Amino acid sequence: MQPPEGTATKLAVRNATKVYHTASGDLLALDRCSLEVATNEVVSIVGPSGCGKTTLLWSMSGLHHLSAGDILLDGTPVTGPRPEIGIVFQEANLLPWRNLDANIAFPFEIKRQQPDPAWIDHLLHRVGLDGFGGKFPRELSGGMQQRAAIVRALALKPSVLLMDEPFGALDTFTREEMNRLVEEIWLDTPTTIVFITHNIEEAIFLSDKVVVLSPRPGRVASEYRVPLPRPRSFEVMASREVFDLTNAIKGEIMGQRVPRGAAA
Repeated sequence: MQPPEGTATKLAVRNATKVYHTASGDLLALDRCSLEVATNEVVSIVGPSGCGKTTLLWSMSGLHHLSAGDILLDGTPVTGPRPEIGIVFQEANLLPWRNLDANIAFPFEIKRQQPDPAWIDHLLHRVGLDGFGGKFPRELSGGMQQRAAIVRALALKPSVLLMDEPFGALDTFTREEMNRLVEEIWLDTPTTIVFITHNIEEAIFLSDKVVVLSPRPGRVASEYRVPLPRPRSFEVMASREVFDLTNAIKGEIMGQRVPRGAAA
């Protein structure tokens, strides 16, 4: 699965295989999974529950070691956490005893780096958190906490941003608002993004490409290009093309392939 013609590959997964050794026996989570993500491309990974989506994403981040295969960033193997790779988890994971500013500064303290205050101020303004620097996590809504987590990840200026179902716990309205925010940030500052989600509409809205994993052990079953203009308006997302694409992906995940244009 090659990136668009003329675009360099940023992140490559080559025959990724992951076996978990458990008390009840070995569990094969990923089996020879391969895909490529182009520079500044947004790719969503979807599939049935338990198919290895999060295992794959954590392997891309260097937090999990593969049993076999390789993850390559700009052609170099990812064998551990890399400063070029940022990650946003399912939970915001803000430290409750630190205010917002201190939470954003925390990764810089660990790395013994100096933050870029102007860039952080820009990000806080971009996500609508101006003036909330002194607030503690308990004083922020779930959506605001996830916005803070995005700022924390982007503050380090990663060239790749990995997002593991970051909006799954949010209500529908807030989730749609966060999707539009991610698109706006990407349009403002293009970054390579890999996004894990169970929500097909969310995947289509955000992505240039949607990758479907098979039931466990996870393999790449197919990929779908999303040839929609950006920014993606309500009118675009209500189009027949999106309806057909959504049904084709859902049908494949459920084991019933639906030809493009055949959904009624």
